[in-house]
Amino acid sequence: MPSVILERSRKKRLEQGHPWVYKSEIASVTGDPAPGELVSVLNHQGRFMAAGYYNPQSQITVRIVSYQPIERMDEDFFAARFEECKRHRERFIEGENAYRLVYGEADFLPGLIVDRFADVLVVQLLTLGMDKRRDEIVGALVRVMQPRGIYERSDVSVRELEGLEQRKGPLYGDCPRHVVVTENGLSIKVDTWEGQKTGYFFDQRENRASIKPLMTGWGSRSGITLQTIEENGETKTVPVNKSGKAVSFPYWDGATVLECFSHTGSFTLHACKYGAKKVTCLDISEHAIESARENVELNGFQDRVEFVVDDAFQYLRNQVKGVEERQQRAQADQKVDTSKPLTAGGGRTFDVVILDPPAFAKTKSAVKGACRGYKDINLHGMKLVNEGGYLVTASCSYHMRPDLFLETIQEAARDAGKVLRLVEWRAAGKDHPQILGVDEGHYLKFAVFEVRSKTNL
Repeated sequence: MPSVILERSRKKRLEQGHPWVYKSEIASVTGDPAPGELVSVLNHQGRFMAAGYYNPQSQITVRIVSYQPIERMDEDFFAARFEECKRHRERFIEGENAYRLVYGEADFLPGLIVDRFADVLVVQLLTLGMDKRRDEIVGALVRVMQPRGIYERSDVSVRELEGLEQRKGPLYGDCPRHVVVTENGLSIKVDTWEGQKTGYFFDQRENRASIKPLMTGWGSRSGITLQTIEENGETKTVPVNKSGKAVSFPYWDGATVLECFSHTGSFTLHACKYGAKKVTCLDISEHAIESARENVELNGFQDRVEFVVDDAFQYLRNQVKGVEERQQRAQADQKVDTSKPLTAGGGRTFDVVILDPPAFAKTKSAVKGACRGYKDINLHGMKLVNEGGYLVTASCSYHMRPDLFLETIQEAARDAGKVLRLVEWRAAGKDHPQILGVDEGHYLKFAVFEVRSKTNL
């Protein structure tokens, strides 16, 4: 087998489990390997370290697939790996028919993503080494998963770094565009052909479920209390408002919620499931909001959700301006004509504000601008949280490291005059495992903060 011999002075990342070998780490190549071919990776003394596939056009020249010598990546090889992937998901993702089945490097299959949507699989081939083994991958998936269909979504720009064109389309069987799957007891309609990435973001499954405690316990703020009354000779405990009238609305104790960057409305669905009173579901994309609307109707939550197509940054600013104008009116020494509408408009506040934006920093050079973006949305978002309410905020930018993300939110809290209490800190879900030593896998940050005003402490 051809070999790649590593530089003596390289960083010892490979020994720590990192599966990439950069072009700058290679001293020489023997055997004239073809692009995509398997090679042995040797240290400067000629000792075998790993086996991986080779692409001289990529800065990541070798991607490791085994720490033992192997001769081929054939259908049997992939079937064995897919069986391991399946066992892991069945152990940790109970009762679900949709999840990330293969997560690239973390499943020792760099360059390959496979998502399961009920009986349909969606595949991304991100590298030359995987692209050349499309048939073997499809054959192994059919053997292990027995899917109805396999659809390819390799329509991503990262393929161009490997010298590949973007492509998409059916690879096997029947591939319907829309598939209904379940997540945490909810029904979700996924667009596998045109939805973002592969159609749905599985990495927030456990995080979406974690908002459950935030969705109830708010009725007392409206003066509603549980009281025992006699009715038709029976003793009942019912919610009663300040006027002494029984409250019939079943979600009287629920939170008012704002979800920004909603995509398919996944957090909106979970908020409703867990008892929210009213949810505002916002995204800049008409297509995304239409998808969210369909999912809300699919679960019967339409009476509690309003949909807004708007830029989240602008929407948050407008609401904050309205809040500030209301406060100025309330503090005015002279009588204010309240019949006149607020010039800023908006002015709504919420018990829970959820911010789950797309990646603001896709490269290291974009981090500075990303910090401004994260600070902006979190600053305005926390200003819209009712006293003692919660800010749910996330970042999926790998280059936005956890300490920098928290530091940025802290700066926003300082400027907003807020004190934040961190009550939840999470990463990606169990179908997105992380290899220790591979920092690139540690991309998702998810936090829940209680928001308090310094003036009330």
